[in-house]
Amino acid sequence: MEQFPIFLTTTGGSVLIVGGGVNAARKARLLSKASARVDVISDGPPHPELQTLADAGAVTVHARPFTDIDVDGRLLVIGAVEDDDALLYRIAAAARAARVPVNVVDRPDLSTFLMPAIVDRDPLVVAIGSGGSAPVLARSIRAKIEAMLPARTGALARFADGFRSTVARALPADARRRFWEWVFDGPVSSAVLSGDEPRARSALIDRLNRNQAGETPGLVQLVGVGPGDPDLLTFKALRAMQTADVVLVDSLVSPEILECVRRDALRIDVGKRSGRHTMPQSDIQELMVEHARAGQRVVRLKGGDPFLFGRGGEERAHLLAAGVPVEVVPGVSAAFGCAAATGIPLTHRDHAQGVTFVTGHARDADGVPDLDWEALSRPGHTVVVYMGVATAPAIADRLIAAGRSAATPCAVVENGTRPDQRTLPTTLGALADTVAAAGVNGPALLFIGEVCEAVATDFAVQAPPLAAGAL
Repeated sequence: MEQFPIFLTTTGGSVLIVGGGVNAARKARLLSKASARVDVISDGPPHPELQTLADAGAVTVHARPFTDIDVDGRLLVIGAVEDDDALLYRIAAAARAARVPVNVVDRPDLSTFLMPAIVDRDPLVVAIGSGGSAPVLARSIRAKIEAMLPARTGALARFADGFRSTVARALPADARRRFWEWVFDGPVSSAVLSGDEPRARSALIDRLNRNQAGETPGLVQLVGVGPGDPDLLTFKALRAMQTADVVLVDSLVSPEILECVRRDALRIDVGKRSGRHTMPQSDIQELMVEHARAGQRVVRLKGGDPFLFGRGGEERAHLLAAGVPVEVVPGVSAAFGCAAATGIPLTHRDHAQGVTFVTGHARDADGVPDLDWEALSRPGHTVVVYMGVATAPAIADRLIAAGRSAATPCAVVENGTRPDQRTLPTTLGALADTVAAAGVNGPALLFIGEVCEAVATDFAVQAPPLAAGAL
């Protein structure tokens, strides 16, 4: 490393900025957040933002030329003069002679330190540097980190600081590490980040008391990972996956999403597909309880959303009844992901004033889903069928018998949002034949309703060939 990253204590010190333009204003705005005194020297009219900072008492502007002795006793010196190379060299030389760190804006050759791109979640601060080689890239990375870190991350740090001495007295060193990992990656963190510090305090104290009593309760997170595209993961889902000790994997979870799971986590395949159950539901629930009671962080990965045909409600109730802490992390449901990927609006002002999600899983002896067919056959209504490939013929027959037109536009979306996505436009009368002819065997949704006209039109429109010489 040509630059070594450090955090400088600024309390009680002073910082000098030389210059009165936009660069000086930007540095002054940043440094005014520190606890040092900020002096700005400019022999010309200060930038309006500088003047605003001065009027607010955040900085002090001195309307005079720079002298070499101005650098004496400073924590830092910033050269932000514009269009005066000779003065920039003087500032850098004076600071070096006085052994004061100096940064000259956009001149790493004159600087002894570089200003990083900063993510401020006071008291948590993240600094990104590129050694002056790619400041735009550093700012781009800062933007990504800004998006990843919740706005109340600083509040979480302050909350934890309030318990540091209590935890240090209560637990030995190794137990403290595990305890704080639990705090920052579990329900306490979630409560603070959502603004509910009383609930967070109660959960932390309860866990601390249980740790002192020799108990090491774990945590189960029911995590929805969406229909398959890893870019649709929520930040919360990603954090859960990267801090898990044990991961129970649903069969609908794509390989690309599994790449985001912590590398050394124990992975257990508990997937269920039509006609093939790796593990009974009761065994899955007991497995989660067993690992959580051993003090481990258990993540149950589910395609789509845990609470929409994902049996998340059953699992949550079982875990709570067993005394296991549980958290639900919602995901983008397959219906929303596939609708966006295909351009099928679930509702539309002209075509559908409502939408219903149903499961096509057959429950009666005739292999027909037990649904309110009359309600589903209403016009101006979109129906999205999960797990309906095997029962597509029965679904189409019952809807037509209940009054829905055989000409109703439909679409079958297989492997929605994934690279191998297939979209099959059809009609309600031809739905069964379309599914059979296409050999649909991947995860698929059936979309039924006038809103599917859009996807049928998209497939019907062909771009005209280019005329000779058009290029």
